[in-house]
Amino acid sequence: MKKIAQGIDPSTLYVVATPIGNLGDISQRALDVLASVHAVAAEDTRHTRSLLNHFKIRARLVSLHEQNEARRCRSLVTRLEDGESIALVSDAGTPLISDPGYRLVRAVRAAGFEVRAIPGASAITAALSICGLPAHRFAFEGFLPARAAARRSRLADLAREERTLVFFESPRRLISTLADMRTMFDQARQAALVREISKRFETVITGTLAVLEDRIRLDTVLQRGEAVIVVEGSDRPCDEQSVNPLQLVTVLSEYLPPRVASMVAARITGGRKNDFYRLVLEQLRGDQL
Repeated sequence: MKKIAQGIDPSTLYVVATPIGNLGDISQRALDVLASVHAVAAEDTRHTRSLLNHFKIRARLVSLHEQNEARRCRSLVTRLEDGESIALVSDAGTPLISDPGYRLVRAVRAAGFEVRAIPGASAITAALSICGLPAHRFAFEGFLPARAAARRSRLADLAREERTLVFFESPRRLISTLADMRTMFDQARQAALVREISKRFETVITGTLAVLEDRIRLDTVLQRGEAVIVVEGSDRPCDEQSVNPLQLVTVLSEYLPPRVASMVAARITGGRKNDFYRLVLEQLRGDQL
């Protein structure tokens, strides 16, 4: 059995944050833990192997991802029962935040073993700290649904949220997500796009949702890389009467031709006719995007 290093306890699961970009952001404590545990459970073993090789750490890797987490828990808990220590990492940042791992943590705690955090980088707090929007109260929504109708429905539910909203988004859906936010929220709502955090080409774009969508649509460079979208909360009381754009176009399209329905929706809400026309057509197609 591997010798337990000083400061590393047996039968303990360490949840270890890793860099989200700049490798210099990893803590010495994280390096010590990764070098000392019996095994490292990783979302993508190839990615984690590259990280460990960079720091000249030799460790036994075990895959733990969304597809195998439920069945992998039992074997990892058994290793803890045998006195081993295990580290849990994701591909980047703090594990369990829009990443697998909560089933393992729950199983380890249920078995009576310790779970300890090794804090570090988080794209959420990093983006909030540099975007210039209120951060004293915020709601993290992770990735929005990939399907357009489900995404707009989720945004409609959040339209009156008073806290600052934080989202993750992939490059291939960035423009469509910003367009939907512009339609479902007030397009004058302040927002920020934070991309490539801590990397060489870290970028922060601020302005209204309308400004963000227009700028990013015209600049293909800004469409690359993982992004964090931060949107200021609504300044309208939750009980204030308001028009839900998705519900509006759904009702209007039942009685009016698409172009007329989109014109009426734009007049009622002050939004863009083209945005509502797109919504109407996608509603009629049954959201086959």
